Amino acid sequence: MDFHDRVAVITGATGGLGRVVARKFGETGARLALLSSNQDNLNRLVDELSLPADRYMTKALDFRNPDAAKIAAQATVDKYGRADILVHLIGGWTGGKPLVEVEPNQLEEMIQQHVWTTFYLAQSFVPVFHANHWGRMVVISSPNAGMPSAKSAPYAAAKSAQEALILALAQEVKGSGVTANIIRVQTIDVKHQRDQEPSPKNASWTTPDEIAAAIFFLCSDEGGMVNGARLPLSGSP
Repeated sequence: MDFHDRVAVITGATGGLGRVVARKFGETGARLALLSSNQDNLNRLVDELSLPADRYMTKALDFRNPDAAKIAAQATVDKYGRADILVHLIGGWTGGKPLVEVEPNQLEEMIQQHVWTTFYLAQSFVPVFHANHWGRMVVISSPNAGMPSAKSAPYAAAKSAQEALILALAQEVKGSGVTANIIRVQTIDVKHQRDQEPSPKNASWTTPDEIAAAIFFLCSDEGGMVNGARLPLSGSP
């Protein structure tokens, strides 16, 4: 797929999945806004990508801060005059305790990482997409959002709320040229253990390249009719 001259904004760009997504968007001609919380890691990523200076920008921001998304959106527009794609890869996992033993701050941490970051980013970038009459927003979620496993309450609650934001947004943008979609992944198999050491435990894991391929389709012109989807990439619905 050709993303020549599209502007792809990637949060969590220095993570295991973010690096693959950034590289693949770069290889297809996109201009990149690479966002993460650590500038040193961003600098290393830029060195790996070897892109000309007019095809990338970096910004180290904490997207739990209400102003961070606004700063990122303005910086992207200042650099490129537009933004077309937002791939939101920020997140983490907190769990391992029964609900009755969960500390309130653990739930708050998950809500900050998954819900508030998504809220702030959507509010900052979707108006830019509307100005272009074209845009794509993709977030990574988990089957836990729909069927929580034991000892995963904070994570499952936050992912469920994140999905609700995206599904509501999808209804609000339908017919505008803008889409909002969700990819559900059980575990991101950065080390390709599923292929190298296959087992029942890792049979449902998904590699960054597989996730990136799904992201690419959802962000393409051809994927424009997919809106409000929860795409399962774990081998089962």
